[in-house]
Amino acid sequence: MRSTQPRSPQIAPLYTPEQRARRDETVWTLVQGVLAPLQFVAFAVSLVLVCRYLMTGEGYQIATVSILIKTGFLYIIMITGAIWEKVVFGQYLLAEPFFWEDMVSFAVIALHTAYIVALLGGLLPPSALMWLAVAAYALYVLNAAQFVLKLRAARLGSAVPA
Repeated sequence: MRSTQPRSPQIAPLYTPEQRARRDETVWTLVQGVLAPLQFVAFAVSLVLVCRYLMTGEGYQIATVSILIKTGFLYIIMITGAIWEKVVFGQYLLAEPFFWEDMVSFAVIALHTAYIVALLGGLLPPSALMWLAVAAYALYVLNAAQFVLKLRAARLGSAVPA
């Protein structure tokens, strides 16, 4: 007799046992774990300063410095994240489990870099620069959400036998 109960879909674990071991053994996991919240704090402070400038016209310089600090964190976390991916998955970026997170990260980096180019080149007025930063930050929030969901999936996957 066939069961009438629907089957629950099998979710493939995020890591193979070997990848999980490499993830747990590498210092780059700790580096990412420290940098991610620091970048988020830099983002939150900067967002407040950018919004303050957009609402009042005051604080352009401090908002600009905060964007540059946030962008510095982004570059560092991308470089160290690529190293982490190489150690865990054997390739620097676009490993299958993190393909879409990496693709969105590229767009986030492109917008942050466009901000720096526009700033240094004097290509946009201050308010347009700030709106470019807001666009970069919106995409950053999407990307951060991707990674948080991926971490949650990894935790849930760790309870599933490999």
